[in-house]
Amino acid sequence: MTKRTVSGRAVGAIGLGCMGMTWAYGKGETERAEHIRVIRHALEIGANLIDTADVYGPFTNEELVGEALEGFRERAFLATKVGLSTQRKGFEIKRNGRAEHVRASIDQSLERLRVDVVDLYQLHRVDPEVPLEETWGAMSDVVKAGKAKAIGLSEVSLDELERAQRIHPVASVQSELSLWTRDHLAVVRKCAAEKIAFLAYSPLGRGFLTGRFTGTSDFEPGDWRLQNPRFREEAMKANLGLVEKVRAVAAKHGRTPGQIALAWTLAQGSTVIPIPGTRKLERLEENTAAASVKLDAADLATLDALPEAAGARY
Repeated sequence: MTKRTVSGRAVGAIGLGCMGMTWAYGKGETERAEHIRVIRHALEIGANLIDTADVYGPFTNEELVGEALEGFRERAFLATKVGLSTQRKGFEIKRNGRAEHVRASIDQSLERLRVDVVDLYQLHRVDPEVPLEETWGAMSDVVKAGKAKAIGLSEVSLDELERAQRIHPVASVQSELSLWTRDHLAVVRKCAAEKIAFLAYSPLGRGFLTGRFTGTSDFEPGDWRLQNPRFREEAMKANLGLVEKVRAVAAKHGRTPGQIALAWTLAQGSTVIPIPGTRKLERLEENTAAASVKLDAADLATLDALPEAAGARY
């Protein structure tokens, strides 16, 4: 696979988001052993940026990743996050950017991940009740303590990125970016200019851009997407038009809609690294093969002209 860099280290141009293996998208059809196979196969084929967070589960996702990386740690670029908390049942999320929370959470994450250091420790969200400078200072202390090699931000504005940069180098920004979420393109351009990795989560529109979903009946009970405005019946019906246009570009290239969506995301900047999630080996192979898709100017113009998605992101 082609490579891109995070904090000077080469990683696969497409990584693996692990959230959906244990949280948010229902139980799914696959089991823990299959999830471990997916993570380890990602390492084998070069999709070595493995992304998780303490809130996923909560905690169960880091435990899964830790088990999967046992004996394979040196192959992985391991990224996790801090700054959000939730109860085990439901999806009521709270932000916590207090310095003491950051310092305590890294030790707990390292224990669950079965490692001494993570490659990237990310602030999942800025806490509006805690100055960013205080939180980011605590994140920098994690690096000084040798518990993280680099630190990153998630879902931040240009101003927040610049404020953090004045305190400690920002290795990455992780935010949603896809054909139906183009809110962060100014931050993407800033990251490209300053050689900051931009980790694009949900680059497949939470699975919608693959063409797999046509209505709410396609989701199992407990799937978080049923609470999302873009996955309400009327919004999905309107958004199917986006998928049809992506499908047309895919047919031209003999590719899948998901691969075209990932190729578009990669084309948004030299430091963009999509991290699509999957539970299945065949989907992992499909997603990572998108790194070889070459979209021409006409393709990009067609995709850039797609209308905004119906429904808010959250």
